[in-house]
Amino acid sequence: MNTSDLSLFIRIVENGSITESAKQLGMTPAAASYALKRLEEQLDIPLFIRSTRQLRITTQGEEFLFYCRQALESLEQGVISAHQLQGNISGELHFSAPSDLGRNIIFPWVDEMMDQHPALSIDLNVSDSLSNFFQDQVDVALRYGKPEDSSMVSFHIASIKRITCASPAYLEKFGAPLHPEDLRQHNCLLYRLDGRLFNHWQYTSTSEDDSSNYKIKVSSNRISNDTDIVRRWAIAGKGIAYRSQIDILDDLNNGRLVPLLSEFESPPVELYLLCPSRKQVTPTVIAFREMLREKCAVMIGVKT
Repeated sequence: MNTSDLSLFIRIVENGSITESAKQLGMTPAAASYALKRLEEQLDIPLFIRSTRQLRITTQGEEFLFYCRQALESLEQGVISAHQLQGNISGELHFSAPSDLGRNIIFPWVDEMMDQHPALSIDLNVSDSLSNFFQDQVDVALRYGKPEDSSMVSFHIASIKRITCASPAYLEKFGAPLHPEDLRQHNCLLYRLDGRLFNHWQYTSTSEDDSSNYKIKVSSNRISNDTDIVRRWAIAGKGIAYRSQIDILDDLNNGRLVPLLSEFESPPVELYLLCPSRKQVTPTVIAFREMLREKCAVMIGVKT
């Protein structure tokens, strides 16, 4: 069974389109349709229900999808192991990471991986803006949120809680909000990314008697395009922050920041590793991806 056909099948499921999946993989729609038909003939089951307007996965296709993903991940692990035995986790990797995550979390992980693979060198670019892969000469980028550019290859790393927090000094001076609506009366530290101001914070009540949703437009006297600065403002008692759990975990554990609104939860933020194309997905990148998944899972307490 052709592994390229399996990868195509997964991509079609994710995109809901043969044409778009073919474009991302550098194939013609006709070649993609033929490959999908070949896979269905080998399996002797229909993977999709096709109509002029819709492409919908079948029940058999959903069942096969689970094992298909497992099989390809197992093969990728085999590639990593084989290359590690040959010492082929090597070369220069141009890697971009968000400012806070890169400086405070990823930094020691990169050192650990380089210690394990002495032939590997890392060029680390720390920035919250989405890298221009060609202009910045970036091989892979770690970013929050699923990319809008569907031509990129994206690997899901982790789902991470969002936490509302403030320093003990701020809470002593201004008190703690007890309800999301109370945030309108507080200074909420904000960041701006690629021209977009993130000033709407979302919450859902965790009470069994109340499942209300809230989308609060907050205000601030401090805005930055660097999330690490927002974290430092929060620690300094300048306001309330709305951050991913992994970015502030050490601050929470050491009491520099205090979690707020415990009876409400916010939508998790998704962490992805992005590559400009499938050609950039080398054994080194795959090994790097697995390291990130493992380290993040340990930090946020998720079983792998």
